[in-house]
Amino acid sequence: MTQFINGLMRLRRGPWEMLATILIALGVVMLMQPFAMILFTYSFIVTLVGTVMFIIVSHFPE
Repeated sequence: MTQFINGLMRLRRGPWEMLATILIALGVVMLMQPFAMILFTYSFIVTLVGTVMFIIVSHFPE
């Protein structure tokens, strides 16, 4: 866990890509769940933020 936090602080690609991927997956899960309308409402924004974040982070150093 400490290595993950250090990677985030040093702007390394690996931890940030994992965080962006988790956001994308969370947005898709929010989109497909049938229970809470508020989650469905924000699912597109969460997926979009994760996708844009992944594009930006892919330019970070290894």
